[in-house]
Amino acid sequence: MEARERGTIDYGLLGIVSVMIVFGLIVLLSASSPNAYKQFGDSYYFLKHQIIFGLIPGIAGLIVFSRIPYTVWKKYAWNLLLVSIGLLLLVFIPGFSAGFGTSHSWISVFGLFSVQPSEIAKLTFLFYLAGWLSSRDERGVRDMNTGFIPFLSVLGIIALLMILQPDTGSMTILAAMSLIVYFVAGAPISYVAGLIAAGAAGILLLVKISPYRAERFTTFLHPELDPQGIGYHINQALLALGSGGFFGFGYGHSRQKFQYLPEVAGDSIFAVIGEEMGFLVAVFVIGMFLVLLWRLIEIAKRSPDKFSKFIVIGVAAWIVVQAFENIASMVALMPITGVPLPFISYGGTSLVILMCAIGVVLNISKNTK
Repeated sequence: MEARERGTIDYGLLGIVSVMIVFGLIVLLSASSPNAYKQFGDSYYFLKHQIIFGLIPGIAGLIVFSRIPYTVWKKYAWNLLLVSIGLLLLVFIPGFSAGFGTSHSWISVFGLFSVQPSEIAKLTFLFYLAGWLSSRDERGVRDMNTGFIPFLSVLGIIALLMILQPDTGSMTILAAMSLIVYFVAGAPISYVAGLIAAGAAGILLLVKISPYRAERFTTFLHPELDPQGIGYHINQALLALGSGGFFGFGYGHSRQKFQYLPEVAGDSIFAVIGEEMGFLVAVFVIGMFLVLLWRLIEIAKRSPDKFSKFIVIGVAAWIVVQAFENIASMVALMPITGVPLPFISYGGTSLVILMCAIGVVLNISKNTK
């Protein structure tokens, strides 16, 4: 590992994130252009929207958060929990809620643009969780009354609000992130395993009682049953990835992006990458996330205190779990959940909050041992 002067940010982390964002903009330009021209008469609409409402405020957020001492977030941990709950409640208030399809996971800001509170809640809840866990010793974390029950109660409230939106994809990411941080803080493996089993049972129950979730799960098990109906999305994604072969059709030459593959700029962008750039570049994308994970783990290992360590571990779990969830859904390893590919998919709120989270980690990296 290279030597780095104390008091400077981790430029390796900043470099890999910058590469991923630039790569994402390049892919977004190609993937979104047909749909953008059809809807708005401007092939660059989604790219410009991502730059104006995602990249520019994201850069500002990264700079600001990298300069704010990370200890500030521990001071306001309880307030940030209330912010998390308040933001998730806003989507149920008429006049604020902005629904897309079957989900009501957005709030409208003066009718100009939409914000997804669940993305913000991932960061604010992580601040609360890291602050709460770092204020307890390992015995307190392991105790049923002072550790397990409070953790389960708060996580249950946040998860329930996300399920009601419904936003099961974001809920699973936040839950996985929380469980990993809880385990690193010293929680017994039996508690974590029990929560995972209970969560899996809860998801199966949601599948059973919700028709659209049941259809998605059935499609995941048997994508060939209804290729023109509920199975259309996954079949087109697999067709895009399979037809790309080893080297792809070439940048800009995707066929599926011409109104065949749904959500080409969002959660399906990995399929477009595979179709245009082939298996090699798809593996390169996965490699970038692994390099990012490695940098974050290195920072976590040298973090100056428990609070900063939990923050970095949480950010690493958040990004990697979300990337896995997105890519796995495109290759039929799990049902399609509609979550974006971090730093690459279209989505202003996601990009801004991820860059803010990286800003916090960069501030922590200034103080590593």
